[in-house]
Amino acid sequence: MRRSYDSCKRVLVTGGGGFLGSHLIDRLLSDGHEVVCADNLFTGTKRNIEHLHANPRFEFLRHDITFPLYVEVDEIYNLACPASPVQYQHDPVQTTKTSVHGAINMLGLAKRLNCRILQASTSEVYGDPAIHPQTEQYWGNVNPIGPRSCYDEGKRCAETLFFDYHRQCGLEIKVARIFNTYGPRMHRADGRVVSNFIIQALSGEPITLYGDGSQTRSFCYVDDLVDGLVRLMESRASFTGPVNLGNDGEFTIRELAELVLAETGSSSELVHLPLPRDDPRQRRPNISLAKAELGWQPRIRLQDGLKPTIAFFRGDQAPRRRRQDEPYLVAVGDN
Repeated sequence: MRRSYDSCKRVLVTGGGGFLGSHLIDRLLSDGHEVVCADNLFTGTKRNIEHLHANPRFEFLRHDITFPLYVEVDEIYNLACPASPVQYQHDPVQTTKTSVHGAINMLGLAKRLNCRILQASTSEVYGDPAIHPQTEQYWGNVNPIGPRSCYDEGKRCAETLFFDYHRQCGLEIKVARIFNTYGPRMHRADGRVVSNFIIQALSGEPITLYGDGSQTRSFCYVDDLVDGLVRLMESRASFTGPVNLGNDGEFTIRELAELVLAETGSSSELVHLPLPRDDPRQRRPNISLAKAELGWQPRIRLQDGLKPTIAFFRGDQAPRRRRQDEPYLVAVGDN
């Protein structure tokens, strides 16, 4: 029988060795739960979770979720999948298999255990959006055969599987569409714009803008995003999502570059390169549903979140366990 959602739970986090997964595990452990982390370390790293191995409520399994997994847990967060273009285009077939076969295996596990399961989907399901900002009702504008399709279409198929298991099997599902997220423990070589700009600024290298830098993104600090995931998992059973989780503040890529320069004190120059194929021109979530259903909205401003992120890349803030009495970062002022 499933334990009460008010009690200590045993939670499976796939992709728990990654940037987002490791922060989610920190949060779950600080909330008093037991956590099983499953990761094949294709893009995740042991460094992200090494501070947890002495914790008796933490367990690590090196496992590829394209193969079945047999564990006993109360709920599942399915975060496993390369999430940056550099990573997911390195082995596009494996990326698609992770999204699709991985979803099938984790949904099968959840069905066997009769437990709730959350899918970490992505704003990439919207493709290069024709409406702005993006609402959950928008079906997207996605190239099904382009270089980004392994990720975009893989995640779209995973959402299909989740809702079919919900309709056909009565499985309790939660689907989060995650927008750009940043913070400490981002991989140095993942090719994401925040980490790229910080590394280039700290090393004094030119900061590369693709196109004229006028394309827009929203940037959500990792602690805010993790809070949204936890709230979604704990929401009423009838609320499945999909729900957008991200910061609804919109910045051009040039504005981000200028902010990184200011925060690092770097004198790096801005240089322009051709815009990659299928790169979205605009990306900003409409988070009205998350506000209404989850009581959630981001609290941490980009300026405030960049400080610990830059400190991490400077080497001043190595991954560590968050103390039980240590508060999550809270921004000063409105977002």
